[in-house]
Amino acid sequence: MDKVFKALADATRRQLLDLLYQNNGQTLSELCDHLDMTRQSVTKHLVILEEAHLVVVEWQGRHKRHYLNAAPIAEIYDRWIGKYERQRIDALLELKRKLEEDTHG
Repeated sequence: MDKVFKALADATRRQLLDLLYQNNGQTLSELCDHLDMTRQSVTKHLVILEEAHLVVVEWQGRHKRHYLNAAPIAEIYDRWIGKYERQRIDALLELKRKLEEDTHG
């Protein structure tokens, strides 16, 4: 999970994930068209995203396509966000129950 947090800490890498979310399966050239940086720099960012398993690569002939893998983000959600959200939802349900008791009781 540390690699995922490290990967997400950089704005360029988040932008790459957003680009893949909008149009999954892009080549390096296609991704570079949206960024003001060298292919080498974009490649370095993609390697970090791959190491964090946020991007998976598939070769189609001579073309290397990059795909978003949202599973690590879902794991972060489950571990760090979801459980806190559940508490808030439970509190709202309890408040609703009490208000309904006061109204009908």
